[in-house]
Formats: sequence, C-alpha cells, structure tokens
Amino acid sequence: MVDRETLAQADLLGAFGPEALDRLLAASGDRTMRRNDVLFQQGDPANEVYVVRSGRIAVGTRSADGRDSVIKIMERGDIFGEMPLFDGLGRSADARALEPTTILVIPYSVVRSEIEADPNLLWAVVDLLSRRIRLIDAALADAVFLDVTGRTAKRLLELAGEQDEFQLPITQEELAGLAGASRERVNKALASFIRLGWIAQDGRRYRITNRAELTQRAR
Repeated sequence: MVDRETLAQADLLGAFGPEALDRLLAASGDRTMRRNDVLFQQGDPANEVYVVRSGRIAVGTRSADGRDSVIKIMERGDIFGEMPLFDGLGRSADARALEPTTILVIPYSVVRSEIEADPNLLWAVVDLLSRRIRLIDAALADAVFLDVTGRTAKRLLELAGEQDEFQLPITQEELAGLAGASRERVNKALASFIRLGWIAQDGRRYRITNRAELTQRAR
C-alpha cells in the first residue's frame, strides 16, 4: 500500500495535509496492469484520478488511421487523469500500460470533498494545470520548430535523463508516437545518430557517446 509520504510527492496532492492524505488513502485502492492493458480511452466517462506506484503509463491519442501519438509517459509518483475532475467532461486522451504497472486509484469524490473543505487547495490545482499547459506549449513548439530528427533527439535525451547508458523503456513504435512521427522516419533518425557517432545501440540499450551534439540537434 502507498504510504502518506509517497502520496504527498505527487503533483496536486503535495498541498494536502496529513489528515487529508490519510482520508484519500483510506478511500483508494491499487490496480495492477499488464503491458498494453488499456486503463481508459478518449471520451470515456471519468470518476477517478491515478498515481503510478510502479511501471509506466503512456498517455496519448490515436488518429483515425490508427497511429498513436504519445503525449506523456507517466512514471512512479506521477498523477494523471485529473482533468475531468474539474471540467466534468470525459477522458481527453487514452492511457495504457507500457509494462507491468501498479497504480493507485483515487475516487474524484474524495478529492473534491477535500478541495471543497479547504479552498486554498485550489492553488495547487492552478499550479498543476499551469504546468500541464506549459507542457502542451512546449510540444506545440517542438512540432513547429523541430523536424523529426530533432524531436527524436529530444525524446531520447528526455528518456535518458542524466544517464549516458540506458535501456529504452518503450518500443521504437512507441518512441515514434512520442516524437509525433512514423516509425520509419524515427528509425532513420536513430540510424543517422549511430552513423554520426552520437549514440551506440544494442537492442533496446543505448549509450550516448556525444551528448553535446545530440543536445544541439534537439534545439
């Protein structure tokens, strides 16, 4: 079971007091998912918010011809699915597990009750939604100003974090969705990075060998 300290690290919930967090935990439960299990789809009715306990969840949309576009990868401690809590509409995107995953499921009703009891918590809501908007702005800027190669370089750096050696937590098809391009074009970009000596690849394991050049290409 998630403890109070872990829950307090999630966006939005960090502003809740200890007693409020205990009430959230008492009303919540765990859900386990296998890889590719779908948590919800765009347009579904919504009455729960989620916190990732372990594993990874891809949040994205699907085009009419079946292509996936990954908006965000949710990892341990990330909260998601909160938007319908505030606008009363259905899900705005799809969510599925990228690997075996456990999530904490929190009913909207208990979150809403805490906010209504302490309106100052609305500032945490504003902060969370503002950061969500900034992420959307950044994604739109990438789509306008970066080509597929640049977006692929940027996504690789984001997935690597500070590590030069890392295992890609998603497939190349999912990486393509994250970069907003076809798998073929993303594979071509990866091949060019290898040819230039910026990265080395062994299956799903990557090693960044020239971070400066890869970073410059991502700008």
